Formats: sequence, structure tokens, C-alpha cells
Amino acid sequence: MDAALAQAFEDTWPAAEYADAGGFRVGRGLGAGGRVSSARAIGPWMPDDIARAEAIHRGWGQRPMFRALDGDAALIAALTAAGYRRETPTAIMQAPVALLTGQTIPPVTTFAIWPPLAIQRDIWAAGNIDPMRQAVMDRVSVPRTAILGRIDDRAAGAAFAAVAAGVAMIQAVEVLPSFRRRGLAGWMMRQVALWAAEQAATRIGLAVSRANTGARATYDRLGFIEVAGYAYYARNL
Repeated sequence: MDAALAQAFEDTWPAAEYADAGGFRVGRGLGAGGRVSSARAIGPWMPDDIARAEAIHRGWGQRPMFRALDGDAALIAALTAAGYRRETPTAIMQAPVALLTGQTIPPVTTFAIWPPLAIQRDIWAAGNIDPMRQAVMDRVSVPRTAILGRIDDRAAGAAFAAVAAGVAMIQAVEVLPSFRRRGLAGWMMRQVALWAAEQAATRIGLAVSRANTGARATYDRLGFIEVAGYAYYARNL
């Protein structure tokens, strides 16, 4: 993952606060999931830094968790030796903005809106994008938007996107179950690309769980390619 993509990955989905423990930066997620509730390496670290990061997690009342890139063999080995277990393997993918802007979106199928409408928040909540995760969107400080997707004159999908370092990151993609497999997610991705082009972004990035084969297939069809991967390493309080 290059520096711009790494910066966008963090800036477009921030924790409520951060604390450093040697070579690690720990996020306080306030219940918003592992992405913002994990520690990550930000420089050279020592084995004792793992215990220091763990103490910060415990002080915040959240489960000790680290986010490690697949290629970081030293960190993965140290965490495994310390009793951490691997969870939620995830792929990071990207595509050029220009790849997704060449096809006309059907009328009234997608809209880029900020702040989100109540119906978008309802669609997120119907999936796994609960109010704590929605609070992450509200504290993003870089340019951002919420995508509304429609089918059969009904609001059927919602997504969040934000731009940093020339990269538009897509988060929180949700389509109501009765409207899935009809191509709406693809049109929503194209709406993100149109909005991203207006923000002078050149790339679109996203993270997708390796277990979510349906979403991964959609992104593959749209031309996204995998550029990195990570997993969480966690232990109980």
C-alpha cells in the first residue's frame, strides 16, 4: 500500500482519539468496530510496545486488537507469540477514477448527498452500519459524501465516501436485501467516481472482507484490483 493510499485509509475513517505506545498508534473506537478500535505500527516498535498498547486498550475498556498488514511477518509473529488470534482477513483494493466514469448512470438511480438523509441512515442501520459506525462518518474532516441508491422508485442502498491525498475511499456500502443482485452497488460505485472526479481524486480505494465473496465479485467486475491485505489480531479483555 503506497503512502497516499495508506493516508487516505486512515483519514477517511478516523477513530475518536488516538494514543501512541512506542511504535504503535492505538485508536479509540467507541464501539465502531475494529478498523477504528485497533493499534497499528507507525514506526519501529519493540516487543514491550505490544503490552503498552494493550494497556491503552484496556484503559479505554475495549478489547486489545492490532491491525497488521499481511506482509508484516515480524509483527504477526510477535502478536501470535503473545496470544493474539487472527480475525477478519481483509483485502484492500483500488481502481482509477476514470475507469468508472465512462458509463452513464440511469436517471434517478444514484445521488451524492451530504449530510445523509434519514433514509440513508435507516438503510445503514438495517445492515451492520450501526449508530456508532455512522458517528465515524460524522467526524471525518476531509471532503465527504453519502451515496443514495434507488431501484423501483425506492431508496434501496447507501454508501459513504471521503477523499484524502487524492484517493477517494468507499466505506459502509449497504444495499437492502430485497434489492440485491440487481446491479445497484455497481451504479453506486460509479456515482462515487463522478463525485471523486469533482474532488480531483485519481483513485478509488476500499477494503472488503475476504469472506464477503459477493462484494468482492462486484469489485472485480468493476475493475478494482487488490493491492494489499491485512487482518486483525485480538485477544479478550
